Amino acid sequence: MKPKHQRLILLLVALAAVTGAVLLAMWGLRDRASYFYTASDIVSGKAAGQGDRTVRLGGMVEKGSLTRAADGVTVSFRVTDGPARVPVTYRGILPDLFREGSGVVAEGRVTGGAFSADTILAKHDERYMPPQLGNQAAEHRAARTLAK
Repeated sequence: MKPKHQRLILLLVALAAVTGAVLLAMWGLRDRASYFYTASDIVSGKAAGQGDRTVRLGGMVEKGSLTRAADGVTVSFRVTDGPARVPVTYRGILPDLFREGSGVVAEGRVTGGAFSADTILAKHDERYMPPQLGNQAAEHRAARTLAK
């Protein structure tokens, strides 16, 4: 067999192995996938067919909607994406960055138009910059201003 044919066979075997590995990984992770929905998707019923599958709800915590139960660990709030609102119930300790008017991703289940969250992920401001980089950016702006 010529070296050219050996390389071609080796390439085809490697391609088949990589394809098999990708398909095997996708098959193994299919139950772990968590789908992301907005409040409008949940209100319109797009997430209703998920059953017991865990989904993620993303949006902003509506101002004035946060209420805490007497037990101290159960909270209720509404997540909005502008035109739609979804009530969310969560039992647990909230992240430090969680507050009204900020971004949030809640992971849990849709039950009758409401959302029962198992996990809350608070999103920081997209304009966040570490203090070190913030100081460098301010110094750079000052240097450009002085150079003009």
